[in-house]
Amino acid sequence: MREPVRDRGRLEHIQTAINYILSFTNGKTSDELATDKVLYFAVVKNIEIIGEAAYKLSEPFRKQHSETPWPYIIKMRHVLVHDYYQISSREVWKVINEDLAPLASQIASYLSDIDWDAWEQQDFDYGK
Repeated sequence: MREPVRDRGRLEHIQTAINYILSFTNGKTSDELATDKVLYFAVVKNIEIIGEAAYKLSEPFRKQHSETPWPYIIKMRHVLVHDYYQISSREVWKVINEDLAPLASQIASYLSDIDWDAWEQQDFDYGK
């Protein structure tokens, strides 16, 4: 059986998804996001990945780093997956322009500032 992906790996997934979204939308407008379906679905998929990775973080990690709005990030993923027909490109554009930069900064800080050797010695439940 494979080793479960731990918190550091999930944070790296979030960081990668943010970077993809920012590279996909660099120089684009909200109108381009709305009309370019490949762009739109590429961005939505990566927002889903961010939410899923956040959901798979250990509960102790999320609690210890509660300055990040984990419940909202996870809820956004659930809305995109289950209520996809209710999401507008304006809402997705808002996430890109208002939420990703602060999240990217927090994720980068977690990845660089945490003593991962010590953190990963703990036995957390990653099997949600």
